[in-house]
Amino acid sequence: MNHTQSPQPAGTGTPRVLLVDDDPDLLRLLSIRLKASGFDIRSASSGETALAALASQRPDIVVTDLRMPGMDGLALFDAVRQQHLSLPVIVLTAHGNIPEAIEATQRGVSGYLTKPYDAAELVAQIHRAIGNAGGNSGGIPGAQAPADWRNEILTRSARMEDFLQQALLVAASEVSVFISGPSGAGKELLARAIHKASPRAGKPFVAINCGAIPEQLLESELFGHVKGAFTGAHRDHDGLFQSARGGTLFLDEIGDMPTPLQVKLLRVLEEREVRPVGATRSLPIDVRIISATHRDLNAARSEGRFRDDLYYRLNVVSLAIPSLAERREDIPLLAQHFLQRLAKRYQRPVNAFSPEAMELLLAAPWPGNVRQLLNVVEQTVALATTPVIPASQVQRALQGDGDAIESFEDARHRFERDYLVRLLRLTEGNVSQAARLAKRNRTEFYRLLGRYHLEAGAFKDSTSD
Repeated sequence: MNHTQSPQPAGTGTPRVLLVDDDPDLLRLLSIRLKASGFDIRSASSGETALAALASQRPDIVVTDLRMPGMDGLALFDAVRQQHLSLPVIVLTAHGNIPEAIEATQRGVSGYLTKPYDAAELVAQIHRAIGNAGGNSGGIPGAQAPADWRNEILTRSARMEDFLQQALLVAASEVSVFISGPSGAGKELLARAIHKASPRAGKPFVAINCGAIPEQLLESELFGHVKGAFTGAHRDHDGLFQSARGGTLFLDEIGDMPTPLQVKLLRVLEEREVRPVGATRSLPIDVRIISATHRDLNAARSEGRFRDDLYYRLNVVSLAIPSLAERREDIPLLAQHFLQRLAKRYQRPVNAFSPEAMELLLAAPWPGNVRQLLNVVEQTVALATTPVIPASQVQRALQGDGDAIESFEDARHRFERDYLVRLLRLTEGNVSQAARLAKRNRTEFYRLLGRYHLEAGAFKDSTSD
């Protein structure tokens, strides 16, 4: 399955309209007129059929008759709103049903037209509604977003498309965004996409993993320091708030930030200025904050490990990214994309998964999400000897067979951690000595220790095995 065959994402290309009407003649007439106006049309003869169509592909807008047997237009709108919060709906109604149509607009329907409708007005309403939802028409929200703002996020999932439409709406504003979701689901990719779709797209996007850097270095990394502020501070250093000026600062794994630093971060966000470590004056900042974590921050707040005031400052808009298990229709798309990319990297003549192999991929639980899928595909490609990857190879990769090759990144991380442990054992936890042996400065060496959660003190007076 070629990933280029996936449907156009909402917000790019030809606007997609789902027409819903129980009158086949009117449905045909509407389809002809809207196609002539440049829309991509899908039609449904009932509300129930429309919901089934929405499950397979998310349109940019739904245009529905109000009075239909079974599920009427208003019930359809309620069902659409539950599943796709940002998807606009326009209702068509007879003159005698105008009060119901007005009630529908009060409940959130994007607009209504009475029959016989004016075709030009319908087209104008569709463009206006899609634009207001941040979609194709180039309306106010999301109008500045480039067509490729979310190209790195491959999907054909209706749920994911709706989620991305919400992200596009958020991108146009300046509010702080909090992204929650499991590890490996693509939180940094989403943060980059939001930045790319925002008015700040021309400025830097800077990311930091708050859980990978020791507390004593994290403050300097975020806020900067002046020369002489601490041992090893041989020159002034701009922190990430300054490096990201005019752009976006992505604070990944914010749930791992130490409590003392949470207090300082809150002050920076409230005062919109930062004081580098050792400095006597503060500097103004101009950044948008996007933060993310895989942890349960509500539990951390109740246990006193994360401050309520900082949580509310960061969590102005919350986006919960779906796990891979919640968007299984994306597994073939992503697996084939990774296969093509990795086959080129490893110079392997592989081009597909066998049907049985794909069934295994579709059925797997994927606790590690997209990152785990990438790792599994990489293992199968690295060991491939035939153009089609068999089920046995996928099964071995999924089970973590000892003979399966690990990814380059995993191998590098394992080597770095083992190397650091050997150095700390050799020097009995003397960071200065270990850094000299590694030919790295202390700041960089501490950063490496933090990445692997190694405490130098734990190796003092230790003996090697």
